[in-house]
Amino acid sequence: MARVSIIMNCLNCAKYLREAIDSIYAQTYKDWEIIFWDNASTDDSAVIAGNYDGRLRYFRDEEVVPLGKSRNLAMEKAGGEYIAFLDCDDKWMPEKLERQIPLFERNPLVGMVFSDAFDFFQYDGSSARHFLRHGFNPKRGKIFAHLLNEYSISMPTVVLRAKALYSQPEWFDERFHICTDYDLFLRIAYDWECDYVDEPLAVYRIHNASITERLHQNISKERALTIEKFYRLYPDIDSHYKKEIAKNKRIIAFQQGKSFWREGKIADARESFKKHLYSPKVLLAYIATVFPYNSVMQVLNAVNRLSRTRMPE
Repeated sequence: MARVSIIMNCLNCAKYLREAIDSIYAQTYKDWEIIFWDNASTDDSAVIAGNYDGRLRYFRDEEVVPLGKSRNLAMEKAGGEYIAFLDCDDKWMPEKLERQIPLFERNPLVGMVFSDAFDFFQYDGSSARHFLRHGFNPKRGKIFAHLLNEYSISMPTVVLRAKALYSQPEWFDERFHICTDYDLFLRIAYDWECDYVDEPLAVYRIHNASITERLHQNISKERALTIEKFYRLYPDIDSHYKKEIAKNKRIIAFQQGKSFWREGKIADARESFKKHLYSPKVLLAYIATVFPYNSVMQVLNAVNRLSRTRMPE
């Protein structure tokens, strides 16, 4: 049985799929299997997946289900000591697993290992370091409070100890399409120590067809549901993590306002932003609603592009 089970969830991912799978086969660490879960794709994804050897185990749903449920169905088939994730539009650097697995072996209390990544902007070929782009300063050890305050873990960089996953009352929340990782990884960080590699070990592809772009209105809803869940799981969370919870509520309002603004619901957007105008970021967004969302984003993207570089080979 393979030591690392790699979860790949696919819904019409033929465009980038071969590149993603090839990046696994190029790993310098060889003790792995792929659990490939096809979420009722209608493109050539199944044909592409079928071109690989028995280390890729193919499964298929006959109808599309939420991503959280699809991830859980895949993980039920995993037999590895460690669980890794690669969505079909992302890819790994060749030494990813070789750099991360030893961190678990050194410390049996580590339940999750992540790393930096390259955020790759498909539309212009530029890239940026994920930690730097999000102002994320990763830490080691028991980092639940830190992640609650500034969560920015890139999904394709994560490896979990299977025991840490199995210790949870649930895996991915099956209601969720977007915040599946935020919910589960924070719960693991509450119970287990975490570690990281401070170098980019994956490429996270940003493009208009991604699920985050298509279902942007789900982000604030699912994050709010996650915080509600934490109140049930950890009754003392408001007293021990008051500042972090307050920041999350501000982020939820900001994300909700952005979605309304994006949909042209300006009054609703301003109502969401008004709750937190003491935050400079929220205040600027509130003022910017006098302009169309897409126009503002075009300007911001142009400015951000100046600080980015071409994707390294």
